[in-house]
Amino acid sequence: MGATPEHDARPPEPDTGRPESLADLLGGRGGAIDATLPPVAFAAGWLLGGESIWAGVGAAVVTGAAVAGWRLRRGDRPRSVLIGLLAVCVAALIALRTGRAADFFLLQLLSNAASALAWAVSIVLRWPLLGVVVGAALGQRSRWRRDPALLRAYGRGSWVWTATYLLRVAVFVPLYLGGQVVALVVARVALTWPLVAAALALSWVVVRRSLPPGHPGLRHPVTATDGDQQAAESR
Repeated sequence: MGATPEHDARPPEPDTGRPESLADLLGGRGGAIDATLPPVAFAAGWLLGGESIWAGVGAAVVTGAAVAGWRLRRGDRPRSVLIGLLAVCVAALIALRTGRAADFFLLQLLSNAASALAWAVSIVLRWPLLGVVVGAALGQRSRWRRDPALLRAYGRGSWVWTATYLLRVAVFVPLYLGGQVVALVVARVALTWPLVAAALALSWVVVRRSLPPGHPGLRHPVTATDGDQQAAESR
């Protein structure tokens, strides 16, 4: 539900010389699938309970707690796990407070709208979030920003992720306004891992095609100092 692609907290693998994709660096399948389980449980509980919000909320919270326990066992960071569980609890409280089942998805809708804005603003400010996420995964901090080619490539790739959040908002809003709980769950599932997988693949293509020929790749930002050194060595 956050503003960045979901990914495991494991350190990056050593450089093997094989061209890496964003999926290699960021992962995301496990976390994206886990995130769909509480909404599915909510809809199932709501339907089986005779459209009882309490039944849906109970199923969602129990499932969210089980997912959190599983993620902790497999080594995910406790903070990331707790944020995911907290999001489920907040969504449940909103639905209980308003008495409207569709409001269980309100937090998700607002989160995607905020994420779309954050990604777009990051590009305008020349701190594209795709670069921030990949740079953190590679332990580069902000070194990638000193490489104009990488900065430009990450900016273009970040527009792909901005589009995914806008797509979710465009789909969720009419379903939410119409109170279509089951349709919201279907959209939630369809626009989670499948959309994340498509964004990973497409943004990787955009990033690679945006880099000039001969660029050493994401792991090796070319700074001005590096360029001067390479020029001196070629003389």
